[in-house]
Amino acid sequence: MSGRARPVRRVVRAAGFAGITAAMLPPFAVQLGLARAAERPQVRDRWVGRWAEALLALFAVRVSVRGALPPAREGRLVVANHRSTIDVALLLSTFGGRMVSRADLSGWPLLGVAARSVGTIFVDRGKAKSGASTIRAMRDALGRRETVCLFPEGTTFAGDEVRPFHAGSFAAALRTRAEIVPVGVAYERGSGAAFVDEPFLAHLSRMASAEPTRVVACVGEPIAVTEGARAAALAEAARERVQALVNEARGLVDGAT
Repeated sequence: MSGRARPVRRVVRAAGFAGITAAMLPPFAVQLGLARAAERPQVRDRWVGRWAEALLALFAVRVSVRGALPPAREGRLVVANHRSTIDVALLLSTFGGRMVSRADLSGWPLLGVAARSVGTIFVDRGKAKSGASTIRAMRDALGRRETVCLFPEGTTFAGDEVRPFHAGSFAAALRTRAEIVPVGVAYERGSGAAFVDEPFLAHLSRMASAEPTRVVACVGEPIAVTEGARAAALAEAARERVQALVNEARGLVDGAT
């Protein structure tokens, strides 16, 4: 499509995001309120999964997931590299559960309301107290055998190099013995949905106007948390696994037709 079509796509997708989110929130809130406490995680996962899939379709992001998805019988911490805002929809559509997200998101119009409604765990990495409360919230969710999705690099980066993982978040897995599921994500080269060292709002604008794009997510074997393990060692082991999976995903997305 021509460059003149990009502003139209941007407007249509922004309106579509607002419409989808606003339309789904009220019935979700009603059904969640009527559900028994034990059923609420399943209710949340169903609705969040539908929302995430609708957003992927709206932004024309075609996801291919490779690797076996471990069953969610116990708590699991899903960790992935972070290359686009749409990664959130990718992980939620694949795994469900709760996201760990930047604290300022909670104050955004509509998106903040939606994030709070579905139990997003917020963290302000600049505040030690926020980090401690985030770990407690993650530990509680994992202890209830829920899924928590996390980008341990802490922010969005360009390229395939996986930056060091923040070790603090892995303390929650240590306390609960939740398994750690590594995921490597790669967008096709030249994708308008992928981050390319730009201000956050510029990234959102470019993603909203981008042409259809492919992304591959490779899921690795879960990492078991053994007695005596340390958070820093777990973080580095997970980073190495994710890097290997990113390399695999890169080969697959580049070889796609």
